[in-house]
Amino acid sequence: MPVDYAPETDDLPPPKAFQDLLVVTVALSLAMLANAMLLLTVPLKALALEISPSMIGLVVSAPYILPLILAIPVGGYIGRIGARTVIIGGAVGMATGPVFSLLFPTLAGLLVTQLIAGMSNMLLIIAAQALISGLARGKTLEQYFGWYTMGMSGGQLLGPLLAGYLIDQHSINHAFVAIALVPVLSALMALLLSPHASRGTPAPKSAAGYGAQWQLFRTNRGLQLSMAMASVSLFIMSVHSGFMPVYLEGLSISAATVGVLISLRALTSMLVRLVMSPMIGWLGGRTRSIQIGVLCVTLSLMLTGLAGDRVVWLALLAVGIGIAGGLSQPLSMVILSESVSKAQRGPSLALRLMGNRLAQAIAPLMVGLIADLWGFPVAFAASSGALLLLFGLWAKWAGLGRELRAERSDD
Repeated sequence: MPVDYAPETDDLPPPKAFQDLLVVTVALSLAMLANAMLLLTVPLKALALEISPSMIGLVVSAPYILPLILAIPVGGYIGRIGARTVIIGGAVGMATGPVFSLLFPTLAGLLVTQLIAGMSNMLLIIAAQALISGLARGKTLEQYFGWYTMGMSGGQLLGPLLAGYLIDQHSINHAFVAIALVPVLSALMALLLSPHASRGTPAPKSAAGYGAQWQLFRTNRGLQLSMAMASVSLFIMSVHSGFMPVYLEGLSISAATVGVLISLRALTSMLVRLVMSPMIGWLGGRTRSIQIGVLCVTLSLMLTGLAGDRVVWLALLAVGIGIAGGLSQPLSMVILSESVSKAQRGPSLALRLMGNRLAQAIAPLMVGLIADLWGFPVAFAASSGALLLLFGLWAKWAGLGRELRAERSDD
């Protein structure tokens, strides 16, 4: 059976909707640039402090801990006050976090930086997604989320390149200073959002609490599918971003080259999102795109540990992860937005983010522990293989491709 879709949309003229889309995309792209710089800078700083792989796993997972607890109430809060104020506050938080690593160059300083970055990132993402989800429906919403996530991929593309350059040519501290400055531009951009972005859409208590969201998750297959697809993708990308600097440094590959590989993945994601709707059609629809994407992203990480220091193979596998991840994230947002009512969007997007953060928190802890025992090739293969198996079991239980399909009935 098809996923249940919510038919209503917000009453915002297309020109105003596109204006808000453009502003929020630029603001989030700048914030993601700073966040992507942290993905390279923090593990290398931890390595300079001679921290073990398992402790590096703790540092890498730190940004995802608080969102596991706070995502749902924050989603309800954003629904009450609107996206504009939250985006400004999140950008200010992103600018504040790196200051702690500059003032306290210790493991504790890194952990504080990561915790603040994780909370700020959560605010930015939930607010932006809630805003965009009300701007359009159907194919237009696919395009809007594709353009939005393409812009964020642009930030993720430039972030590792800029961080790698600053670290190689100057120092890790110079990279932290740049990370603190970039989000200020995000806050300034958010001031240009229309009054629509300041309006809240309060969710009733029956829809905004943990119990209500758990009940919705149990009964809404569209929400289940969105979370499963996004969690698989982000688990793999978290491992790829968090441990490639450490893994490849052990193979004597420079920080700049590692930055290029991570940026190549982001570039691929960005290009895929530019042609998201046509590509879904070419792959045979949303359901088939999901199945192919999960297979591609897990196998790509599995093979990464076998590539050794062969940069060309590492680059091709990064492209594979970029293609699958680039398609899965906006598609999962579209499916969720069309599966719940307008009042449920904020809390449900927060629930999706909580699932994502759970995957991103578990990924570095699991892979770091396995890498301590058996090395990174085994860690990459074991984690991605287990993930593929779990998704396959869920897909069989849910009837993905048979009873459960992701296509809209009116497409």
